[in-house]
Order: sequence, then structure tokens, then C-alpha cells
Amino acid sequence: MSRAIAPAQIADSLTELWSPRVVAELDDSYVKVAKVHGAIGWHSHEHEDELFVVLKGHLRIDMEDGPVDLRDGELFVVPKGVRHNPSAQEICLVMLIERKTTLHTGDVVNDKTRSLAEQLRPV
Repeated sequence: MSRAIAPAQIADSLTELWSPRVVAELDDSYVKVAKVHGAIGWHSHEHEDELFVVLKGHLRIDMEDGPVDLRDGELFVVPKGVRHNPSAQEICLVMLIERKTTLHTGDVVNDKTRSLAEQLRPV
């Protein structure tokens, strides 16, 4: 059955921070939403680009060559292999588009790392 979804509404309903949830599939990619606050930690994705869209709030993505600041409605693609550390001073709602092979925290495992099974849980 086809139905429209409201990514910002789903992200806002999440109770766990930095715990993306898959809300749609697009070819070999997942569309995910998350509620974030604080920093996730430096990491990279060796073989995949990562697209961030800010649904509500302010997200800073620190990279070795300088930060990118995103506000409501803005997007940025972190190129594959680039070390980055997303963070938010206040609660921020984000949407991510990533290949299905993309590991949540890339080449790093920390207390915020979520498995694909966790990300696929129903919202």
C-alpha cells in the first residue's frame, strides 16, 4: 500500500538521539531520519557519500578542511572517505540518504553506533 510519509514528524517522534531510523528505500539507498544533539564523533565512510538534510534546527559538520553549517531545508553531501563529525548545540532533526552498505558511524564504533537491524526497527 502506498502512503506519504512526513520525515520531520517521524524524526521529531524519536526518543533516542543519534539513532537513525529507515523510513524509505530508494534503489540501493535508504532514506533515514534522526533526532540529534551533541556530537556523534569523528568518522568516515570509505566507499559511500552521505547526504544530510536538515529538517529542523542547526547542524554543524566539522571536517578537516573546515566546518559546514546547515539550517532548516539545507543539505550537504559529505564525500566518501572524508572524515567528519556532525554535531548540534540544540535538538536538530535530520534526514539522511545513504547506500544500504553505509555503516552508521563508518570506520569507528562508539556508544552511538547503531546496527542496521536497530535502524530498521519500526517507528
